[in-house]
Amino acid sequence: MEGTTDTGTGSDPHDPCDYDDAATARWAPEPDKRPGRTAFQRDRARVLHSGALRRLAGKTQVVTPGSRSAAWDPSPRTRLTHSLECAQVGRELGDALGCDPDLVEAACLAHDLGHPPFGHNGEQALNEVAEDCGGFEGNAQSLRLLTRIEPKRFVHSDVRGEPVSVGLNLTRAALDAATKYPWARGGHPTDPGTPKFGVYEDDLPVFAWVREGAPPHRKCFEAQVMDWSDDVAYSVHDFEDGLHAGHIDPNALLSEAERNEIWAVAIGRYVPKETDPQSLTDALDRLVDQEWWPHGYDGSAVAQARLKDATSQLIGRFCLAAEAATRQAYGGGRLTRYAAELVVPEEAHLECAVLKAIADRYVMQRAEQEALRADQRIVVAELAEALVARAPEGLDPQFRAMFDSAPDDRARKRVIVDQIASLTDASARTLHTRLTGPRR
Repeated sequence: MEGTTDTGTGSDPHDPCDYDDAATARWAPEPDKRPGRTAFQRDRARVLHSGALRRLAGKTQVVTPGSRSAAWDPSPRTRLTHSLECAQVGRELGDALGCDPDLVEAACLAHDLGHPPFGHNGEQALNEVAEDCGGFEGNAQSLRLLTRIEPKRFVHSDVRGEPVSVGLNLTRAALDAATKYPWARGGHPTDPGTPKFGVYEDDLPVFAWVREGAPPHRKCFEAQVMDWSDDVAYSVHDFEDGLHAGHIDPNALLSEAERNEIWAVAIGRYVPKETDPQSLTDALDRLVDQEWWPHGYDGSAVAQARLKDATSQLIGRFCLAAEAATRQAYGGGRLTRYAAELVVPEEAHLECAVLKAIADRYVMQRAEQEALRADQRIVVAELAEALVARAPEGLDPQFRAMFDSAPDDRARKRVIVDQIASLTDASARTLHTRLTGPRR
């Protein structure tokens, strides 16, 4: 099916850095119900009003909502709050660099839509379940959801004359901007073994349409802004939450022994294995030397305000570093699509990685969290086993219809994976209990 152009972007078709007809095209033709909006305003609205975005409120970011680990805060950050915070960061950074702010915000809101229950832990468990049907990857699932699963637009192109979903039917530029890993499983140009990929084999036709005219394996500029905004948002806010919860003691970060443990977490996971630990030491020292750095936290109103200021300072520091370096490389004009690369200084990368490693070491590696993650992996595995044995029983009506129309066992397994990925933490446990009985 040919994509069509969505008018009303206000763009100049003669500007090579602007958004042309190809960027604003949609997979399926559709008129605008309310003239005057830009194509990317429509994209942002569609993601914002989607059921998939709302479900992120019940999906783990770091601390599982409702768990004993969240007792210190009745409303810990979830995938939804993270996505909203990422969107705010990305919108402002993108706008400062000449991107359409609605386009970048839409990509930031959409970037985690495909993540399953139980965070990255659930993603790893579901990847094992899906090994015989192409694996599972949250970013590839996001593309599948945006272009197929989320019910918004249908076309009548099925050979049987039945309506076929085209998902949210976003513009080409919006789908491209939401694509962190523009390659299929095993298709990375230098690291084919990487677990990160952006499209399943089933979804290659729409992926090819999205990437039409794009340099192979290269992320568009808006996707790079989204990716850095994601890193900034979760590294800073996970660190903030760890301090707020009392899991991170700022004074411990001054200990050489503690630092060595943090660097062991960072190297190989958040920075390349060949990274010199001294560069990580220098990165943390740069942050600790700032007057706004939270040297202590006692939970008082004053301490909360100081911590929130430190959070703002860190976000500004990382975004301004990328903005300044990118402007130095490309000048002051509009930077969009494939006209530039986002430049993030190595110092900013290292400082961001240090914050990730601190949160990992003191929050995610707590014994109670590992016990919870082990239980979550069992829930996902047993739920998948039960659905494989009993489907279409246990499937929501939407996925039951997809299961019934699937052409083979591999396709039916993919539908089961889609069903599990759509669940929140709580609904995954509820369905697991209904199909397998209560856990002992």
